[in-house]
Amino acid sequence: MKAKIYVTLKQGILDPQGKAIEHALDSLGFKNAGNVRVGKYMEVDLEEKDKVKAEAEVKQMCEKLLANTIVEEYRYELTA
Repeated sequence: MKAKIYVTLKQGILDPQGKAIEHALDSLGFKNAGNVRVGKYMEVDLEEKDKVKAEAEVKQMCEKLLANTIVEEYRYELTA
């Protein structure tokens, strides 16, 4: 099973990287781009075949290491 994990800053948390990209896009002439938010994307191969167990394992990975749940939120997708 493969887990696709997305980690982003929670709404209301300042995103300096996003602001820098937003400014750069504006200076390159992309005037319609705004509210840029930067995050992380990870893929993890799991040997677990049971989807419920795999979801529990990915949730633990996110909460213990992959995401700082104080300022970040995460979501994931599992595919066979």
